[in-house]
Amino acid sequence: MMNVILRRKWFLGFSGILVAASIVCVVVFGFRAGIDLKGGTRWEFSAAGIENEGVLLVAIKEIASKDVLVNRTGGSNFILRFSDISESEHQEYVIELTKRFGPIDEKQFSSIGPAVGMELRKKSIWAVVAVLFGISLYVAWAFRKVSRPIRSWKYGAVTLVSLFHDVAIPAGMLAVLGRFGGVEIDTNFIVALLVVMGFSVHDTIVVFDRIRENILIMKGKQFALSDVINKSIKETMRRSINTSLTLILVLLALIIFGPQTLFYFVLTILVGTVFGTYSSIFVASPLLYVWERAVSKKSA
Repeated sequence: MMNVILRRKWFLGFSGILVAASIVCVVVFGFRAGIDLKGGTRWEFSAAGIENEGVLLVAIKEIASKDVLVNRTGGSNFILRFSDISESEHQEYVIELTKRFGPIDEKQFSSIGPAVGMELRKKSIWAVVAVLFGISLYVAWAFRKVSRPIRSWKYGAVTLVSLFHDVAIPAGMLAVLGRFGGVEIDTNFIVALLVVMGFSVHDTIVVFDRIRENILIMKGKQFALSDVINKSIKETMRRSINTSLTLILVLLALIIFGPQTLFYFVLTILVGTVFGTYSSIFVASPLLYVWERAVSKKSA
C-alpha cells in the first residue's frame, strides 16, 4: 500500500492544477445557461418525416425568422429552444411543419420568463453554497468529541475544501463543453452537483471517522499523526473504491444505454464521483495533515 502522506505533494499538486484550470475555464468561458435558468421556450416533439437537424433548422427559419437551437435526441425526436415564442407562433410552426414533414407528435412545450429564470439561477447558487457550508458545519459538529491533536472544526474546513474540489472540476468541464460544444446547463446540473457533494462527503467522513477512531485508540501514547492517517487511509481505501465502482458502473450504463437527454446530467455525476473518490483518499486526509503539521511547527 502506497504511503499517501509521503506523496502528498504530488496528489495535492495534481488537484490544485485541476481546480485552478477549472476555475479559469468557468471565469473565461462561463456557462451556457439553459431555458430554465435564463428564460425562453423549450419545444420537444417527434416527426418521422424530418431527416436531420439541418433540414428542420432551415424550415424553422423559413417559417419565421427566430433565433433557435435545434437538437436531435435520438431517432425522430427533436428539441427546439427559442429565446421566446408566443402560443400563436407555436401553432403556426405546428401547422407549417406538418405540411412539410407530415404528422408531428408533440411531447412538451414550455416557456419560462426571464424573471423566473433569474430567480431560479439565484436559488440554485444559494442551494449549492448552503449545502457546502451546511455539510462542513455538520462534520465539524460530528467530530466535536475529538479535539486532540486535530480540532473538530478543521475536519469541517477540510471537508469544505474537498467538496469545492469535487464540484469545481465538473463545473469546469461543463464550461468547456458549453464553449466548444454548445452544451447548456440547467437545474439538472445543480441537482448533479448536489448528488456529487452528498456522495463525496460520505467517502470523506468514512476516512475521517477512521482517523478519529485510531487517534482514540492511541490516546495516552506517543504516535506520529502521519502514521495514523496512513493507517486510516489503508483501512478504508478498498471500501471507498469498491463503493464508488458500483456507482460508476451504473453511471456508465446510463451514459451508454440511457436517453440522450440525461447524458450530461449523468456525465456530471460520473466525473464528480471519480474526483470525489480521489479527493476523499488523496486530498482531504493529506490536506488535514499538512494543515496540522503547519500549525504544530508554528506553535513549536
